[in-house]
Amino acid sequence: DGMCETACPVRINTGDLVRRLRANEAGSMERATWNIAARRWAGTTRVASRAMSAMQRMPAALITGPNRLARRVLGTDLVPLWSPDLPAGGAHRTDTSSVTPSPTATPTLDAVYFSACVGTMFGPAEGSSGVATALDSLALKAGINLVRPAGLEALCCGTPWKSKGMPVGYDEVVARTADAIWVASDGGRLPVVCDNSSCSEGLVGAVKSAAALDPKYVALEIVDAVDFAANVILARVQVDEKLTSVVVHPTCSSTRAGSTANLVAVASACAHEAVVPDSWGCCGFAGDRGMLHPELTASATAAEASEVAEIQTDAHVSCNRTCEIGMTRATGNQYVHVLETLDSLASTRERNHS
Repeated sequence: DGMCETACPVRINTGDLVRRLRANEAGSMERATWNIAARRWAGTTRVASRAMSAMQRMPAALITGPNRLARRVLGTDLVPLWSPDLPAGGAHRTDTSSVTPSPTATPTLDAVYFSACVGTMFGPAEGSSGVATALDSLALKAGINLVRPAGLEALCCGTPWKSKGMPVGYDEVVARTADAIWVASDGGRLPVVCDNSSCSEGLVGAVKSAAALDPKYVALEIVDAVDFAANVILARVQVDEKLTSVVVHPTCSSTRAGSTANLVAVASACAHEAVVPDSWGCCGFAGDRGMLHPELTASATAAEASEVAEIQTDAHVSCNRTCEIGMTRATGNQYVHVLETLDSLASTRERNHS
């Protein structure tokens, strides 16, 4: 629905209609399941992570048969289709940094870091440590102290419940999350940085929903990590040796949020040439949609994948984990968050030692 709204000349968002239909058609069992997940989100993401990791270690033949049978019995809109190109599960979110600070580090700026739960369910690309480690590392190089909300593992922007048409679970998760980031940000004094573009967009919506019940939440500032990197981090780090080129995949969320220019700016700090394919568009992965209906991603990415195949480049980057998975599947090239590439090249500016 994201790119439909973006491309439509009168800004019609068909997703709003679909969500209303889903809410009306959802059965009591489905509602109960999502409501339980809202109350036990930390455990839910841990189970999802462990399941993804376990399937990576098992022979594919032991998974595909039962998986396809379950899809036939329970439905393709309910049971995802597993494939070997999916990543293992990611690390559990914690209230502390994933990077050990240098004894000489002297942070001069604070921000709240809201690491998205999608990073727990879907681990980083092969050979990469993931966006959470990259942002922690960049913050240290830039002299920035990132604080995390208490109880982070149980927090979520609410997008899964909103997209499935589950308002009760959505309201519960949003209330918990808004309160936690309100406290962590010192009542809105500090910006809240999120590391996945769709989750950043979801947090903006969550704050609006919470503010409708309590106006104090209006003070909360949600910033996508790409915008934070372009506007704050780049001025505080240096890249001595750039890559020759990097291919950039914008996302629906970065387009709607107006962050794509900053995505390209960060990519340009990493390489002499940042290429956005002319045929780029929505990858169709859409959270879990690309797992439920992989044919959508295959169709949505066909033109872009064909163009990318003709580009000689050093890296492929985006700004949202599921979109990175979708583009990796479509092109055969590993897409990572642009901050991962920046961190691999960036060092502390000399002035930060003074």
